[in-house]
Amino acid sequence: MKARVLHRLHSALERHLPEQRLFLRSDTETRFIRLKPETQLIALAGSALVVGWAIIATAVLLMDSIGSGSFREQAKREQKSYEMRLNALSAQRDARAEEAAAAQERFNAALAQISVMQSQLLASEDRRRELETGLNVVQGTLRRTMKERDAALKGEAEAIATLQGATGSAKTTDGRLTDVEGTVDFLTAALESTARERDAMADTAAAAREEAQALAFERELILDRNDQIFTQLEEALTVSVAPLDKMFRDAGLPPDQLISTVKRGYSGQGGPLTPLTFSTKGLPLDMGQNRANNILKGLERMDYYRIAAQKAPFAIPVKSAFRFTSGFGPRWGRMHNGTDFAAAYGTPIYATGDGVVIHAGRQSGYGNLVKIQHEFGIETRYAHMSAVRVKVGQRVSRGDRIGDMGSTGRSTGVHLHYEVRVGGKPVNPMTYIKAGQDVF
Repeated sequence: MKARVLHRLHSALERHLPEQRLFLRSDTETRFIRLKPETQLIALAGSALVVGWAIIATAVLLMDSIGSGSFREQAKREQKSYEMRLNALSAQRDARAEEAAAAQERFNAALAQISVMQSQLLASEDRRRELETGLNVVQGTLRRTMKERDAALKGEAEAIATLQGATGSAKTTDGRLTDVEGTVDFLTAALESTARERDAMADTAAAAREEAQALAFERELILDRNDQIFTQLEEALTVSVAPLDKMFRDAGLPPDQLISTVKRGYSGQGGPLTPLTFSTKGLPLDMGQNRANNILKGLERMDYYRIAAQKAPFAIPVKSAFRFTSGFGPRWGRMHNGTDFAAAYGTPIYATGDGVVIHAGRQSGYGNLVKIQHEFGIETRYAHMSAVRVKVGQRVSRGDRIGDMGSTGRSTGVHLHYEVRVGGKPVNPMTYIKAGQDVF
C-alpha cells in the first residue's frame, strides 16, 4: 500500500517535474547528474523559502527605517521644544535678576532714609528733653519769685502798721516815716521787677509747652513714617530671601548648615549690619529697635546667601548657543555621571562658581579635563576640551574662562561633558543649573 502511494506520488511529480540530467564534461570523460522529481521539488521549495525570507526581511528593514525616521523627527521636535523652554527659563532668570537688583537698590535707599530719620528722631528727643528741663527751671524760678513777692507784700503791710501806731518825738517820727517810704519804694520796685519776670517766665513757659507739643506731634509723624518704612523693608527682605532659600534647598544644601559654614569662614562684623543699641543702662529695646534688628539679621542672612551662591556652581558653563545632547543617568547600559553640552569647536567654557583648580590636563576617557574644588565639598569637572586655559592651584571666579570646547578623550563629537560631585559622589548638574535659573 505504501509503495503504491509513493509510486503515484512519483508519477504525479514526473508529469510536472520530469527527471533532468546535468552533464559534466571534461577532456577525458563525460559524467552526468540525475535530478529526480523529488530533488527538484526540494530545490524549488528551498528557493521559495529563501525568496520569501528575503521579501519579509526587506519589508522589516523598510518598516524599521520608516519608524526610525519618525522617531528622529519626534526627537527633533522634542529637542526644539526643550530649547524653547530653556530660552524661556533664561528670560525669566534675567527678569528675576533685574527685579532682585531693583529690590536691593530700593532696600539700600530705604535703609539710608531710616538712618536719617533715626538721627532726626534722636535730635528731636534731645530738644524735647532740653525744653522740659528749661520749663522746669522757669517754673521753679517763678515759684521762688512769687514767694519773694508775697514776703515783700507782708513786710510792706507790717511797715505801714508800725508807722500808723508809732509814738514819740517828731524827729523820730519823721525818720521812721522816711525809712518806711524808702522801704515801700524798694518793695514796689522789687514787685514790679518780679511781675515783669513772672510775665516773661509765663510767656516762655507757654512757648515751651507749644514747642513741646509740636515736637511730640512731629515725633508721632516720624514714628508713623518709620513704621511704613519698616513694613516695606520687611516685605522687600522676604521677597529677596525666599527665592535664595528655595534655591539652596532645591540644590540639596540645607540653608542653616550652609550659613553656619559661611560664618566659619567670614566671622567679621561691623558696618550697617551691626545690631542697634540705644540704651547704656541695659533697658529693653522698643518695638522699632527690635524690628530694625530683625531687618539687619535678615540682611546678614541674605549677605551670607550671596557669598554662598557665588561659591556654589549655580551657573551654566556655556554662554554661547548650545544644545543638550545627553543628560545625567543610565546610558547604553552604563551610568552617565554628567550633562553634555554640544556647540561649535572652540566655544568658550566658563567656571560655574568660585573655587581652586585641582586638575588641569589629560585624563583617561575625559581627554583634556579641568577639575575645580568649590566650597561645601562640591567639585565640578569639565571634560573633552580642545584647550585648557588654567593651571593647578589657580583660584578662579564664576564666569572666568577655563578652556575651549573640543572632542578629546572618549568622545563621538564636539561637546562639553560637565559633572558636579558632592563629597565625591556624582549628582545631577541640572539640579544646580535649574535652581540658579530660578533666582539669577
